[in-house]
Amino acid sequence: MKKPLFTAKTAFLALFFVVLFSFSGFTKTTQEEHSSEGAEEANINEVILEHVMDDHQWHFADDIVLPLPVIVYSSEKGLDIFSSSHFYNEHHQAVEYNGYQLVKTDILLADTGKKVLDLSITKNVAMLFINASLLLGVFLSLGSAYKKNGGKAPKGLQSFLEPIVVFVRDEIVKPNIGHHYEKYLPYLLTLFFFILFGNLLGLLPGAANLTGNIAVTCVLALITFLITNLSGNANYWKHIFWTPGVPLPLRIFILPVELIGVITKPISLTVRLFVAITAGHIVLLALICLTFIAHSYYVGAGVSLVVVFINLIELLVAGIQAYVFTLFTSLYIGTATADDHH
Repeated sequence: MKKPLFTAKTAFLALFFVVLFSFSGFTKTTQEEHSSEGAEEANINEVILEHVMDDHQWHFADDIVLPLPVIVYSSEKGLDIFSSSHFYNEHHQAVEYNGYQLVKTDILLADTGKKVLDLSITKNVAMLFINASLLLGVFLSLGSAYKKNGGKAPKGLQSFLEPIVVFVRDEIVKPNIGHHYEKYLPYLLTLFFFILFGNLLGLLPGAANLTGNIAVTCVLALITFLITNLSGNANYWKHIFWTPGVPLPLRIFILPVELIGVITKPISLTVRLFVAITAGHIVLLALICLTFIAHSYYVGAGVSLVVVFINLIELLVAGIQAYVFTLFTSLYIGTATADDHH
């Protein structure tokens, strides 16, 4: 039998070398432009922080900037809504507008320097809407497909996502929560896919660092904290305030330890996801910026190879972090709702 000319392996290798030499060629061109123009080196720290931090505009490239809506309220000026483009002139320098000034990521009253209530649609908020819209679009269409097809075998996107849903249900939620897992399954599936989609979208060029924002991870952990403790049964609270089988003098020391454990659980969820995603973005950006620092074709080729490899690792980390967050959430809920075995 004649071997096909193009296989998955050759296609992957071709894509790899296209990316490799694209980075290399871009580095060489950048070197020539810098040498001819005599421009100063870019502020690498600013480039990296601009990506991982929130902003009132979405910066894709030097000349490609998407202004976002600014929504502010203060007792002095009331409610104001305008575009963030008013905070910058044609040279992209910060300017005052309508009595407001933008200092880093804070909007202040220009005359007093007082902070205002900022309800703006920032870059991460816009990314949050995109992520939520994608989730709704995908799973509402899957739900309608299940109703339409009845008991037929799944196909297309449905056949790709169904094993993931079954894995979350049978390998994460059910073993850790127990026989009453159905009550919490919708939340845990939403949590898993929200984090997974956010992690994957954050790897796209120019994307916002949604799941690497500590405010987002903190809210997710806070929701888990509320569900866990509001679902806690008498057995759960008895183990915290009156641990069975422990001598009375020791309970004086065990009680604060148990209470600290209740508080540290959401903190660990918050920090773990925030650090893992942000660190990955910083490493990738730092390596890419090496090509602009070195001004070398060979460095660009080497860095391109490493960036492709780390990107593959980041794809794995995106799934792992969604799995870990959902796993620990299931474990906490299962602990709070477990039956008394004493």
